[in-house]
Amino acid sequence: MNGSEVLLHLAGAVALLLWATRMVRTGVERAYGERMRQSLRGVLHNPVLAVLWGLLLSIALQSSTAVSLLVGSFVGSGFVSGIAGLMAVRGAEVGSALVVKILSFDLTLLVPLCLVAGTGIFMATERSNWRQAGRILVGIGLLILSLEMTGQATEPLRNSQLLPIIVGYLDTDPVTAFLLAALMTWLFHSSIAAVLLLVTFASRGLIQPELGIVMIFGVNLGSSFIAPVLTRNAAPQARIVPMGNLLMRGAGSVVILILYLTFRPSIGFLGTEPADQVINGHILFNVIILVAGVPLSGLVLKITKAVVALNTPPQQSPSLDHEELSALDETVLDTPSMALANATRETVAVCETIEIMLRRIIELYENPEQDRIDELSALDDKVDRKHAAIKLYLAKLTTGSLTTYEVARARELLGACVKLEQVGDIIVRNMLALVQKKMDRNLKFTDEGWLELSNFHAKVLTNARMAFNVLVSRDRETAHQLVLEKDHLRDLEKQSSDRHFTRLRDGTTRSLETSSIHLDTIRDLKQVNSLLAAMAYPVLEEQGLLNTTRLRTLHS
Repeated sequence: MNGSEVLLHLAGAVALLLWATRMVRTGVERAYGERMRQSLRGVLHNPVLAVLWGLLLSIALQSSTAVSLLVGSFVGSGFVSGIAGLMAVRGAEVGSALVVKILSFDLTLLVPLCLVAGTGIFMATERSNWRQAGRILVGIGLLILSLEMTGQATEPLRNSQLLPIIVGYLDTDPVTAFLLAALMTWLFHSSIAAVLLLVTFASRGLIQPELGIVMIFGVNLGSSFIAPVLTRNAAPQARIVPMGNLLMRGAGSVVILILYLTFRPSIGFLGTEPADQVINGHILFNVIILVAGVPLSGLVLKITKAVVALNTPPQQSPSLDHEELSALDETVLDTPSMALANATRETVAVCETIEIMLRRIIELYENPEQDRIDELSALDDKVDRKHAAIKLYLAKLTTGSLTTYEVARARELLGACVKLEQVGDIIVRNMLALVQKKMDRNLKFTDEGWLELSNFHAKVLTNARMAFNVLVSRDRETAHQLVLEKDHLRDLEKQSSDRHFTRLRDGTTRSLETSSIHLDTIRDLKQVNSLLAAMAYPVLEEQGLLNTTRLRTLHS
């Protein structure tokens, strides 16, 4: 096998590794994303729990960068402190290193098991969570398979005449090796993939473990740049955690590299096999940064805020901040296709406002503040204004000559706007009143009750995003899934009510105090979900997939 073929096979194995990692992460996010966000937000107030939860979340998502972005958004929203956010990311880095350790074991038998089980689950059900579980299993199977492919692809390199020259040079120039590993990690956008590739090289004897350790430091440097670059255009507060991680992990990698090259300690204590030494060195590095980060977190946070402030562009004038743009161009009403596209754009803007309202309402249940309640009420006024404008625009459009499809699409958009306006009214008139009641009486949910509400809300929010996608894509499978989820949510409501009444019978004081708020919130969220699910009916009706009483079976 010539050099080009070796590189092609190696590139294919790395590509599969990156794809499989992404597949696992997206499956976890889609199935459990909102639930994880809610639970993470609940523990971030405690730095110790933040470290532990960051570690577990990184293992689940196969990415410390994803955790950094998520925690950064919480800090940006003011839900948690910057120090707790930095601690969560420190735990995530250790979790990411542990993922590499787990994948270093012989997991060959899991490949066919995961592929068969995952494919079977994905194809056997229409339930979203089950299908995502199947996706996760397939992703794990492909991930392990990619490691086998990487090992096979690097085998011919043992006989390469060029590789020893390159490795020999890197042995004499550790700074270049360090920077090369950082660049490789940045290109991969995954420290897990980069470390696994180094582990494969070390296990095949292609690089010495000492060089592998130097390159591990480079991997950590490269990985620390990913989140700050991805959030470079985000709000200043949301950039604090990624930038703080860069200062801790990035600067830490440089400092530890200097110390390592100065004292040249023996790495025999890291293990007897070269692969183990590289993996354990990666874990040890992140544990050291975690331990050092605890006493230094306050200083790092102060420096980070100063750096972010220096790089923050001047804010726009208030007149631009509050300007509302409209896509409803009346000059194209004589061109129905363009007018309908404009109405769709404006309706999507309403969807975005409703999603913001739906996300913020559960935050107010947890942390009710009068200013934020007033802001949410103002968003409903915005929905009402846009709804009225879209209704008038479509009324003007339908006075002209339209095709059957254009008439149906106009009705679909109008129906969607009506439902979105009703959702906004439920959030403001019903749910905000419950928030106000909870705040005025200083009531608190039980831990079990709050978890049920959070999970139920997370499911509704996921379905809302699905409904908004259907409005644009008109995809029949997504529409079908959305209506199926309506039935699933009805079952969840019954289970939640049963558990709630069980707590009432047991005489839980806080359950008695918050009983009406709990039940009314579940009812309101169910009604919101029903309205959003109805946005899928026109798509299903058009394709003959909706009976008067039930969904027909969806055939591929």
